[in-house]
Amino acid sequence: MTNALMIWVGWIMGGCALLYLTGCIFALFVWSKRCISTSDDTPPISLLKPLCGLEPGLYENLRSFCTQDYPVFQIIFGAESPDDPALAVAHQLQTEFSHLDIQLVSGHHIHCGNRKVANLMHMEKHIAFEYLAVSDSDIRVGSNYLCHLAYQLDDPGTGVVTCLYRGRSGASVWSRLGALHINEYFLPSVLAGRALGLSDFGFGATLALRRKALDAIGGFEVLADQIADDYMLAKRLRHHGLKTVLSACLVETMVNESSFSALWRHELRWARTIRTLQPVGHAFSCITYTLPATLLAALLANAQPWAWAMPASAIMLRFVMHRMSVHALGPFPLSIVLLPIRDMMAFVVWLGSYCSRHVHWRGRTFEIRRDGFMWETK
Repeated sequence: MTNALMIWVGWIMGGCALLYLTGCIFALFVWSKRCISTSDDTPPISLLKPLCGLEPGLYENLRSFCTQDYPVFQIIFGAESPDDPALAVAHQLQTEFSHLDIQLVSGHHIHCGNRKVANLMHMEKHIAFEYLAVSDSDIRVGSNYLCHLAYQLDDPGTGVVTCLYRGRSGASVWSRLGALHINEYFLPSVLAGRALGLSDFGFGATLALRRKALDAIGGFEVLADQIADDYMLAKRLRHHGLKTVLSACLVETMVNESSFSALWRHELRWARTIRTLQPVGHAFSCITYTLPATLLAALLANAQPWAWAMPASAIMLRFVMHRMSVHALGPFPLSIVLLPIRDMMAFVVWLGSYCSRHVHWRGRTFEIRRDGFMWETK
């Protein structure tokens, strides 16, 4: 590669990275001004909460679904084993909110790669209402959560309503780094893509849909061996001509990684899943890690003095992004030194996503096929 060409490549790479980050800041600003609407129509809704073991904050997470300002709803808590300790928390809530329709189901013998989906398949027969919502156990919501979902499910052209989520960290630096990745990388990237007209997403934080739409795609069974059941559910509904809607409602996920190893495995599973399902987008996502991208761009430009303005601008824009994230999502803890560390770590995770197709999930190791199917390895 000639010297002139390297300089041009550096300019293009650095410029794209800075332009992307500027776009994310603007998308966050626009989203912070959104209007959150609710409907006077409040159809009954069934809430499905698959459980697997105790997690920090599990009681508070599950309780937030019991305190909905909504007239009629059903909550189904499900676990694979009757001895799962999470069911004790669910039973406590069943007693505390005895006026609610709360059901506990467990002890199924459904064998498939995705244990969460096996849980949902067992819970599916207990669904009482046409409208339903599935939400992961680490999610915490506000009291108007169901009202927001009902409003957006009113449209007959809607296949699934999904929610963005902000990360709430624990005390460890690793959980803070994990929450930072959600709040300042994942969430703004979704908003930037949405601003460009992209709707190729679906998040386990919330998947709200109609029972007849679920039946039309074959029920939860069609997701039995998919690594990304949430993404594939939305994708299958889009193939049926139904749209994916991003709710204006923001929920929270608890980020509890207590070690570097736990954080690394979690983010590597995300990255390898995205690489499998969206290979082209994942390849070009290297520019979203702005500091390493602009540092590489400066090196390609032969480290000329003007080239170092790109990583300097990247750091400045990262600080602006943080301020905008706090404005749009609410305050969350941050040490300034974590911003460049987070940027560099995200880039290393991206590189690591190309080293293997193995992922670790709840103590099990899986290999992912190119079509998103997974099988457990020994």
